[in-house]
Amino acid sequence: MFENLSDKLDRAFKLLKGQGQITEINVAETLKEVRKALLDADVNYKVAKQFTDTVKEKALGRDVLISVSPGQLMVKITQEELTALMGGQATDINLKSSPSVILMSGLQGSGKTTLSGKLANYLKTKRNRSVLLVACDVYRPAAIDQIKVLGEQIGVEVYSEVENKNPVQIAQNAVAYAKSKGLNTVIVDTAGRLAVDEEMMDEISRVKAGINPDEILFVVDAMTGQDAVNTAKAFNDRLNFDGVVLTKLDGDTRGGAALSIKSVVNKPIKFVGTGEKMEALDVFYPERMADRILGMGDIVSLVERAQEQFDAKQAAELQKKIAKNQFNFNDFLGQLQQIKKMGNIKDLMGMIPGMGKMVKDIDVDENSFKSIEAIIHSMTPEERERPEVLNGTRRKRIASGSGTSIQDVNRLIKQFEDMRKMMKMFTTGQAQNMMRNMPTRR
Repeated sequence: MFENLSDKLDRAFKLLKGQGQITEINVAETLKEVRKALLDADVNYKVAKQFTDTVKEKALGRDVLISVSPGQLMVKITQEELTALMGGQATDINLKSSPSVILMSGLQGSGKTTLSGKLANYLKTKRNRSVLLVACDVYRPAAIDQIKVLGEQIGVEVYSEVENKNPVQIAQNAVAYAKSKGLNTVIVDTAGRLAVDEEMMDEISRVKAGINPDEILFVVDAMTGQDAVNTAKAFNDRLNFDGVVLTKLDGDTRGGAALSIKSVVNKPIKFVGTGEKMEALDVFYPERMADRILGMGDIVSLVERAQEQFDAKQAAELQKKIAKNQFNFNDFLGQLQQIKKMGNIKDLMGMIPGMGKMVKDIDVDENSFKSIEAIIHSMTPEERERPEVLNGTRRKRIASGSGTSIQDVNRLIKQFEDMRKMMKMFTTGQAQNMMRNMPTRR
């Protein structure tokens, strides 16, 4: 995500490296490269020009402190302006009514139906809402089946009327059903088209008038760049939607939509989809995104994801086991599964400051954990509890049962033992003692 843009911005700021002060000449050279980087990322031309003009004005109006280099100051100003460009701060969705009705809009193929499922899961698990999903796409083959599968997957009820081809009536009936069942949130998934057309706009306008939604979200594929911004403008002119959801932000996107859309339609980005799993939906924080674009990472989001998956009581019990050198393969497997729930591994690594550039050219295979899991699942309960019993015969049987080689099994066991020793060392304070006893250079 934004890898090319990050690289080009980094190169642009290097033009100021070694400069003693900010001047109109070196600022102009740097911002020329910044503007090129934004245009290459498919940012709207007017937005890119206005952005660099603002940065230039602020850069020339500030004195460089003794402790801050011109390059660092330019990065800081750019970070502030990128944050402002994308909305400044996170914007919540309106959930004040009961039931709160959310209308989903967007083109076919934008990931709208999947996003409806993700949003339902988010509201259910993180906002403690009782949700009803509504299937109002009466045209696309298997659309109703798709949303039913998603609803079953996340444990959310789905309202549909197979014989009824009137989406306005279906939506109205669904809201009445939610009221009768005491459900406090209704998410209406509507039909999309391959392109903006009058028939589609007229239909969704009638659905809006029929249910008077509390929130209208426009779902757009981030990989479509400026087309996404143009489509957003067309929908906003008719629907006056409340916010944008960008899907597929984990793909090979240049980022133009995320950087341009707020400026063009003056509506905030509220959520971003960052993967295929139902949990892969994040609140959009402009400041955090700006930090990631500039290679500063996003430790806050990383910690939040970790806190969602790791239980404090379990962590305390695990720490006791580590201290007693009782950490086993069952514990290891549990930790592995919790990490997987946090999201795309490469995306997580990109949240660590400095790691984004290191992993950008590395192909992080999401299936790389499968062989490890297969090896552990091929162990007996005793072998998982007591790794020390894993002799040559047992290892050979595990390799055969997991479809891996004896070398793979040996490698995993060695890595596990090394990790266990390291974890015990840090838990018991041996590492701190070693650091204290190390000779200091004079």
